[in-house]
Amino acid sequence: MTDPRGHALVTGASSGIGEAIAREYARRGVPLVLTARRTDRLEALAAGLRVRVPVHVLPADLADPDAPARLVDAIAALGVPVRILVNNAGYGVPGRYLRSDWNTHAAFLQVMVGAVCELTWRLLPSIRDSGAGRILNVASFAALVPSADGQTLYAPVKAFMVKFSESLALENADAGVHATALCPGFTWSEFHDVTGTRAMMSKLPRWLWLEAADVARAGIDGVERGEVVVVPGAVYRALRVATRLMPERFLLRRMAKNSARIRSTE
Repeated sequence: MTDPRGHALVTGASSGIGEAIAREYARRGVPLVLTARRTDRLEALAAGLRVRVPVHVLPADLADPDAPARLVDAIAALGVPVRILVNNAGYGVPGRYLRSDWNTHAAFLQVMVGAVCELTWRLLPSIRDSGAGRILNVASFAALVPSADGQTLYAPVKAFMVKFSESLALENADAGVHATALCPGFTWSEFHDVTGTRAMMSKLPRWLWLEAADVARAGIDGVERGEVVVVPGAVYRALRVATRLMPERFLLRRMAKNSARIRSTE
């Protein structure tokens, strides 16, 4: 049965965790609005999902500061209410801070922070009005541990998404809104191909890797239960507990030792 209360907007839906979240919502009967830069990938995904639910495709490049407003206007023109917002769009900028020019960092911050905040602000009235609103912010396990060499902006923006979710959950509980930060560890996707770190990441043991479909289910189940922070996978939940018990100085030394092995830091 198609959920009559409103659509789910999934950003970065063309691959990886975003695509998996779109598929899982479709399986649960939630109609969708999908956005990402790659129109062909979105259309192919939508074609397969339309056998289950209505799906609208609205391509957008969230690195453009005007894109969030245009996207929300396009949704309004369709006449479909949004009750679920999935802020998933994102990527990594490999290497240390000075390796990239400022325009590269500015575009990254626009996608990872500016667009997240603006889309949430613009859609929050509709989400609150639904009576069963949900905001799922795809963060990272990197937000919960000391940052690594070569994660100068990535880990901080993911930590922001955790704190943002916490505040949204408190502020909007009166309207039945659940806000959740999904914090997966290493997940099979195109992420490391795009950043050019696939060869290094492939050196990690297989037991550290999560499947995108499992991450999607964990996030959606968690936001439905009203969990504010969701860490998928027993390994990562254990690591989270362990890192809370370890001295900060020890963790920073471990990060310094491991960063060069798995990341492009120059």
